[in-house]
Parts: sequence; structure tokens; C-alpha cells
Amino acid sequence: MTALSPMAAQPVSPTPQPVPPQPVSPQSGPRQADSPQAGDPAVSAGRARRPETPAGPSLSPSRAADFKTCPLLFRFRTIDKLPETPSADQIRGTLVHAVLEHLFDLPAADRTPEAAAALVAPEWERLVTEEPELAEVFAADPPPRGRPARTSSAPGAGSAPAAAGPTAAAAGPTAAAAGPTAGARPDADLGAGSGPAAVDGLMRDPAAVAAEIDATGQTALIDLPDGAAEAARIAAFLAGARDLLAGYFAVEDPRRLQPAERETLISTTIGDDLLLRGYIDRLDVSPAGDMRVVDYKTGGAPREAFEGRALFQLKFYALVLWRARGVVPRALRLLYLKDAEALDYSPEAGELERFERTLIALSTAIERAKRDRDFRPKPSRLCGWCSHQALCPEFGGTPPPFPELPLISTVSPDTDPDRVGALLRDDPLG
Repeated sequence: MTALSPMAAQPVSPTPQPVPPQPVSPQSGPRQADSPQAGDPAVSAGRARRPETPAGPSLSPSRAADFKTCPLLFRFRTIDKLPETPSADQIRGTLVHAVLEHLFDLPAADRTPEAAAALVAPEWERLVTEEPELAEVFAADPPPRGRPARTSSAPGAGSAPAAAGPTAAAAGPTAAAAGPTAGARPDADLGAGSGPAAVDGLMRDPAAVAAEIDATGQTALIDLPDGAAEAARIAAFLAGARDLLAGYFAVEDPRRLQPAERETLISTTIGDDLLLRGYIDRLDVSPAGDMRVVDYKTGGAPREAFEGRALFQLKFYALVLWRARGVVPRALRLLYLKDAEALDYSPEAGELERFERTLIALSTAIERAKRDRDFRPKPSRLCGWCSHQALCPEFGGTPPPFPELPLISTVSPDTDPDRVGALLRDDPLG
């Protein structure tokens, strides 16, 4: 497998060539409505319109990765459809993605850092108009500041869950008063073997709490009167989004780029009826027809715990493009804006064939789990990022009754894959 490797961003020619459409296979005939049609405003803007609900099994990169990470998490998100309160860090990722999408609506010469910064406030107002609940995140008090409470090792690390479920909630002020220092990584300032901190009755990975503090600039809000805190949090949040945009301009010059597509839904059918689909942030196409997929990440470059998910997502996109358009992408690029780092991955056809078999087997396992109603938790360090611990047996919780499913499952993990209303950007678990 070709590894991700840092390299300087190389622009694709500003004159992309169209990629010929792939004929629709017989088994995907009923899903033709998922494909944008000529004359659709979304197509003329280089964007795909929202698809209808698929009739058969389907996978997106996020939901497939959910099942691999923890089958119970997949159930909570896909079958039970449990609500997840977005974090400021996730919302900031969505905001930055929106700005970068609309930056390319400007003439090439106008795509400057100043122009991108000027888009932040209006894009935030647009997001709040579409999703009013996003603003509620900033009305609440911030996560507690200070040093994380020391606990035993995280679930799945060779010991029982630390302060799980009711124990964490009962820890009271002692445990809840501790939170990581702003900007800290999971093992920074904690010492070897430190586990998650107890925050709001949940065991939180210190990096998750630190990311939230960083997103809202909590270190600047220590002595503010009550009435000014919300406005100050929003101002710090918007300033943080502008800082991330500066990281983008450190690795790419958008004046030299003309994307072929932006925020595009790509899809294909493999096996008998497995629909694969997901949104890609940007697709560049060279005059020779070479494709490069670009995915923006507003967090730092992946730590070891998340590297596998990043590779999984990239290969998923490469497989869909290959099967749908008949061309293996020349490159897939992750742009980590916080670290101003570009990571490239070059897929190969043989590897994608093996990955296709992996996805078919994964879909079979998911359908079996639905039939048997058997979605078991899989404890790991990622539990510290999960918002469903209160219902997880590993933390003393009980899942809700399993919902009744139709004989032919219409439960789809990606009816509206990876969008703001369901799962926000740069969620380590999504």
C-alpha cells in the first residue's frame, strides 16, 4: 500500500477536461435520480444535488468506518438515529469547508487570504439560518478548564473502563473540574498511561476537550461578565476559523487552481447491489484527464489512532471514482489546515480491487448484524470522543430497544452523507 507522505501542494492545470460519464449499470437503474442531470443549477456550479434515499444496502466512508470502529456506534447513528450535539470544533470545520467551497466562486485573481477571511462571517450567518441549533452551542458554558483528572487506562487498553457511566457522573466536582490545557494533545502534559478525563459525566479524550477549548478560544474568556460570554465565544470561534484559512493558503494558492467539481456526491454500485457514495470536497482534473481528490481537514495531521480512518476514506473515494468513471485517481490529497500540511496518497488498481472485496464483506457483516440485532461495542481509545457513552454497556449503560426494520432494509448510513445536519466535519468518529 502506498503510504501517505508530506509533499508540497502541486496545482492541477486551471483548464480541466470533462470526464466522460459512466453508463448506469442495470442493477442501479432505480437510482438514476441520484445522478445530477444536465442543466441542473447544482451541476453548473460544479456541485451535486442531494440524492434520494437508496432502496438497498449502501455505505459512505463515515458509516463504513463506524462499523469497523464499533458496531454499536454504527447502530446508534444509523439505525437508532440518535441525536448528537455538535461541538464547536465540528461546527468550525463545517464553516471552514463552506468558505473554501465558495472561495472558488470568486474570479481566480480575487482568491486571496483577505477574501477568504471576509467570507467567514456571512457563511456563519448562512449556516445558522439553515441550522439554527448550531448557535446554541455557544450559549452554554465552556468545558471546564485545568488539568485532566488522572484515571486508569482507557477502555480496551487492557483494563476495565475508568470511571465508567454512573461512576464518572458521581465523581462530582473533583473529576468534572478538570479539563485539558488549551491546545494539548492526548498525551501532552499528562504523562504516560494517562486516560480520559471525566467531563459532564462522560469519559472524554483530553484531545477532544482541548479541541473544543481551541475552537471557542476559551482561554480568553476567564474574566468576562455573564452577558458577554456568548458573544465573545462566537467572536473567538470566527477568529479561529480565519486562522485555519491561513493554514490553507500556506499549502495551496487557489488563484492557480480551477476545480472541476466542488462538494460533489460521487456514487457507484459494486457487487450485486451495494451502493457506495460520499461527498468529496474538491475534484481537480488535468488536461490529460488525471484526477486528484482534495479533502480538507481542519484538525491537525492524524495521530496514530486516526491514521487508519484517513486511509480508509481515501481508498473509498478512489474506488468509487474508478468504478464510476473508469479512471483511477492519480492522487488523493489531505490538506491539514491546522498544521499547514499536505499529505498525498496514490492508489493502485490492484489495491482498490482488494478494497472492494473488503467493502462487500463489510456490508455483508452489517446486514447480518441487522438481521441478528447484534451490534456489540468495541472499546478503544476512540470511546473518549463518543457522545453515546450513557447508552453503552461498556460504560454501564443500556442501549434502547432495537427498532423494527422492514424485510428489505431501507436503513441507509448515507441518505445525506457527511453533511452538517447529521454529522459534522472532522469528527474523529465520523
